Amino acid sequence: QVQLVESGGGLVKPGGSLRLSCAASGSIFTIYVMGWYRQAPGKQRELVATITRGGTTNYADSVKGRFTISRDNAENTVYLQMNSLKPEDTAVYYCNLDAMPVLTMLRQDYWGQGTQVIVSS
Repeated sequence: QVQLVESGGGLVKPGGSLRLSCAASGSIFTIYVMGWYRQAPGKQRELVATITRGGTTNYADSVKGRFTISRDNAENTVYLQMNSLKPEDTAVYYCNLDAMPVLTMLRQDYWGQGTQVIVSS
């Protein structure tokens, strides 16, 4: 079993910063891509940022220059540093793993439970 535990969400004023963390645990053979997605009320879930095992990153245009994704391969943890937050960043943020568990040795997606980010004055 692979489990993801997210933390770091909350309420912040426009222009403020938050740092999200997502730690993966369980019998994991390897993690290929780690990422963050978000879903605002009434909208579809969308990509925020991803990072490969080798460190290649990809960002949604709406967050480029403001958000930074990073990962600690030794700790199976991914981070999202969010700066210059805007009200339109308000959403539930989900951690995603593209990983291969030891039990099945089949590559598959895993999702965290989500953490709420609210940007409001």
